[in-house]
Amino acid sequence: MAQALRDGGLEVEATPDIRQAIWFKLWGNMTTNPVSALTGATADRIFDDPLVNAFCLRAMAEASAIGARIDCPIAQSGEERQAVGRKLGAFKTSMLQDVEAGRPIELDALVTAVHEIGAKLGLPTPNIDALLGLTRLMAGTRGLLPAATGR
Repeated sequence: MAQALRDGGLEVEATPDIRQAIWFKLWGNMTTNPVSALTGATADRIFDDPLVNAFCLRAMAEASAIGARIDCPIAQSGEERQAVGRKLGAFKTSMLQDVEAGRPIELDALVTAVHEIGAKLGLPTPNIDALLGLTRLMAGTRGLLPAATGR
């Protein structure tokens, strides 16, 4: 597959474990996206606010613990991941762009899935739970939940 994409002119990096790569991507996006949707803040402002940043890091730690239990360990710290995000500057996340455009948000893919996996494993996820509840309520009051979510 990777070679076919390269042959089509795309830059491709193959990974030996797609599950790990997907969990890492999810882990890196599952806090900044919904927090930006809730607050209207760009990523740099989220990283720069000590209270909000600490909340995000706690949720990332919960997701990292889940990843370790499902054989998708995260080798990076939340702070290291945020340092990568900081290099991108004052960007609007895709979820914030969806909110601003009045489009349904991808809450289930980014947060609900992590919450549900944690629950099935019996792992406490109080920060992820709070993030899910707040974002779902905001999206529900604005009509931004996909019909399938129905919560």
